[in-house]
Amino acid sequence: MKNNPNKKYMKPESLMMSYGYKPELSEGALKCPIFLTSTFVFKNAEEGKAFFEVAYGLREKKENEELGLIYSRLNNPDLEILENRLTLWDNADDAAVFESGMSAISTSMLTFLNPGDTLLYSNPLYGGSHHFINHVLTRFGINIIDFNSTDSKTDILNKLEEKGLSDSVKMIYVETPGNPTNSLIDINMCSELSKELSSEESKTLLVVDNTYLGPVWQNPLNLGADLIVYSATKYIGGHSDVIAGAVLGNSKLMAEIKGMRTFLGNMAGPWTGWLLMRSLETLKMRMETQAVNAAKVAEFLNAHPKVEKVYYLGNLSAEENPKEFEIYKNQCKGPGAMISFDIKGGEKEAFKFLNNLKLITLAVSLGSTESLAEHPFSMTHADVSTEIKESVSITERLVRLSIGVENPDDIISDIKQALNSI
Repeated sequence: MKNNPNKKYMKPESLMMSYGYKPELSEGALKCPIFLTSTFVFKNAEEGKAFFEVAYGLREKKENEELGLIYSRLNNPDLEILENRLTLWDNADDAAVFESGMSAISTSMLTFLNPGDTLLYSNPLYGGSHHFINHVLTRFGINIIDFNSTDSKTDILNKLEEKGLSDSVKMIYVETPGNPTNSLIDINMCSELSKELSSEESKTLLVVDNTYLGPVWQNPLNLGADLIVYSATKYIGGHSDVIAGAVLGNSKLMAEIKGMRTFLGNMAGPWTGWLLMRSLETLKMRMETQAVNAAKVAEFLNAHPKVEKVYYLGNLSAEENPKEFEIYKNQCKGPGAMISFDIKGGEKEAFKFLNNLKLITLAVSLGSTESLAEHPFSMTHADVSTEIKESVSITERLVRLSIGVENPDDIISDIKQALNSI
């Protein structure tokens, strides 16, 4: 699909309705149809040969040559147009969309990590990412070593040196803000670290999970990251009705990821692509509304006598959190809509709060139009060791909120009555 030349002059939210789509190729349909087909017809054998040569990397695409459609495991109009539009938010060369966030994460790691390599990763992580790193990657002879947001670059280098792994780090994987406490990892620092750990023969890649702030509030590629991964189920999808993931980066790295995706067969299907295209049209409006609501919820929680601590980026200040505040101002465009807080007490009090919510739904996931609440210690991060959880403030009294687009007064009223039940 040929890209719209207005890309240079318009904002992403203006292009989400039309970029990369030619109505004349689809009977003039205003919106891209759902292309429910497994395979595509070639005009002639020569065209089929040419398409496969490029698809399998047998030759480079010629100047002005448009890649044709072959088979929906390789490419599909819904997937291609969606990927074109996703690149606009993060200023990426290319994007690859998958059937889940975990397939995007796992494919990225499997593409670039080999037996004997080391993965350096941040804590806390989403529980699924933590499990894959600790219980799957290690089965393939890949070394792993973690660090916390409180660790400096020197601390991290010392950890690697002590374990004799400095020369084998092939990927730094960070989630920032971290799920569920909004802990911040300095992307610029990690970019410097990746350069120091790289050699002439082998580059150390920096991969950032940007799910928590989404493409509206943070753009890691502009800060030195090599790749961004998303659970597109969250803010990009935004309606709790689709499971998807995405990876974005430069053309060379994305070609390798798309090659691995072809043979793992975990690309998103046309229905998923169509749903995400629909959601991209309202992404900025939804995320802005959620952020405004979250600021009001945080203000209420900050003053509540039954709340011990609130983990919200908007609470950071130069006086009380100088290091975190500096990172926040440098790499975040806004505080987002994720809030966690410690209830005074423990699991009993946290569960009572969750069980008494009326408007806010008790469910995992985040970034959707409806507000959600969950208990990370026993739910999303249940598989993470107690030692690690406690080191990053994931305790039995912690509750995580994903703030939706409802009326903020109603959200606060619901939280108030649930806290009053304790």
